[in-house]
Amino acid sequence: MFKNTLKTVTLLAGLAGFFVFVGTLLGGVTGLVIGGVLGFGLVGSSYWFSDHLAVKAARASEVGPGELGWLQSDLAVLADRAGITTPRLFISPDDQPNAFATGRNERTAIVCITAGLLTALDRNEVRGVVAH
Repeated sequence: MFKNTLKTVTLLAGLAGFFVFVGTLLGGVTGLVIGGVLGFGLVGSSYWFSDHLAVKAARASEVGPGELGWLQSDLAVLADRAGITTPRLFISPDDQPNAFATGRNERTAIVCITAGLLTALDRNEVRGVVAH
């Protein structure tokens, strides 16, 4: 876990530094300040709102109680085996078979599966994708 956190911090700091660098090249000290504000604003919002951004980009909606019960129970079993809190489950209307997970901690954890994945794979295959 620490290794992934270090990678994330390094990449986001590099992105903010890039904005500062480009701002300095284009506008000197004023550009440095503007680049810093833009860079750290973008990095901060990317970190704090990544789960919301990913779900909106996928046009996904949260699976409610009673919907896709088999998938919710499979997700709960997999999360229990991993010793983590069950993430919220979202479905994207996209026909392309795909799935992703996002969130910065267990409280914001999300698993999103496309409608295309649900039609292309059987239950065991979907469980394998979610487990991955």
